[in-house]
Amino acid sequence: MNERLLHTPEGVRDIYNAECEKKMLLEHRLHHRLHLYGFQDIQTPAFEFFDIFNEERGTVSAKEMYRFFDREGNTLVLRPDMTPSIARCMAKYYRDETMPVRFCYAGSTFINNSSYQGKLKEATQLGAELINDASVEADAEMLALTVECLLDAGLTKFQVEVGHADFFRGLMEEAGFNAVEEEELRVLIENKNMFGVEELISGKKLPEALKDVVLKLPELFGTLDGLLGVRDKIQNPKALAALERLEQLYSLMMDYGLEKYITFDLGMLSKYNYYTGIIFRAYTLGTGDAVVTGGRYDSLVGQFGKDAPAIGMAVLVDQLMSALSRQKLLPEPEAENTLIVYQKELRAMAISLAKQFRGQGKKVELYLSEGQEKAEYIAYAERKKLGGVLYLQEAGVIEQMNAADGSWQSVSMEQLLG
Repeated sequence: MNERLLHTPEGVRDIYNAECEKKMLLEHRLHHRLHLYGFQDIQTPAFEFFDIFNEERGTVSAKEMYRFFDREGNTLVLRPDMTPSIARCMAKYYRDETMPVRFCYAGSTFINNSSYQGKLKEATQLGAELINDASVEADAEMLALTVECLLDAGLTKFQVEVGHADFFRGLMEEAGFNAVEEEELRVLIENKNMFGVEELISGKKLPEALKDVVLKLPELFGTLDGLLGVRDKIQNPKALAALERLEQLYSLMMDYGLEKYITFDLGMLSKYNYYTGIIFRAYTLGTGDAVVTGGRYDSLVGQFGKDAPAIGMAVLVDQLMSALSRQKLLPEPEAENTLIVYQKELRAMAISLAKQFRGQGKKVELYLSEGQEKAEYIAYAERKKLGGVLYLQEAGVIEQMNAADGSWQSVSMEQLLG
């Protein structure tokens, strides 16, 4: 056997045993919260036509996609992003719907990152999309959902940073930047290259107040009260409307009683250019990356033929798992499984007992004894975190191991079945 075959490609990994169980338990908690908000599940294909995710949609760049061809020569991609797929479904199956539609999902996304970034190329996302609702109330609901998901996960120390896509766009309009200059400035800000920002701006004749706002974009974060002073320095209606929307949003978060988890970042940018309104990211201890991302995308569904405002959020489950692990907050699954050990002549008895237990909703593993010592079963139960062991003997005698202390006691079938 070639040992190389035992390894996974760079950027993907196996998740098994206790880690897998903890991840599934975490996803179940989060999914339950989404259902409590009225979201209904949707599943989209793991790969779709390239045009669903092309750069004109505002999603990731083509070089970061896994592309391949079908028999007819169509270019297909593994989905790098869930949102365009759901926008397509909305336009296809809910073309005439005017009332709000709520989708939730869990699945993998695939992004071909550069190897030096050290990030997973297959990542699990769990999220929600609220479509056909343009209100600030919908914005607040998605932020509240984000906060409650993180509380359900077990986090106590985290912040949801909120920005607005139109604030930056409005500044660019007022400054008279063209699309190329805007993209160049965006990259410089994301890379925190303030010398580059200053050099780019120096080539433009801008009012001093506006120039000051653009130069300070990376520093415009904190409480909303502390940021609204920039309002007197700008004139663009789009940027001013963005500030007003954030004010309304904060007032609603106070109604939810969750305002302590919210901070604002007027310089927040996103690699997804389809965002049109609020954008947000949640951060916590133990990871430098966001554990939740989201925002409003009022134009994306329209690219598939249905004008529909929308807002979404996505929990980056792998990042959240990493943060919870470092904070020692990962959910601990209960030791539930029972191991029934039997010899061949007692097979029928073991199968009958297992069926009765499973009929009561109990989890059971059957194991044909090969003459192992009891100590081996104890060690096995510890490795697998089993709830207990039943050792079947002749004449209906059953020895029961207590997983807590490894002690054994004899019990009858009637005692076991109650």
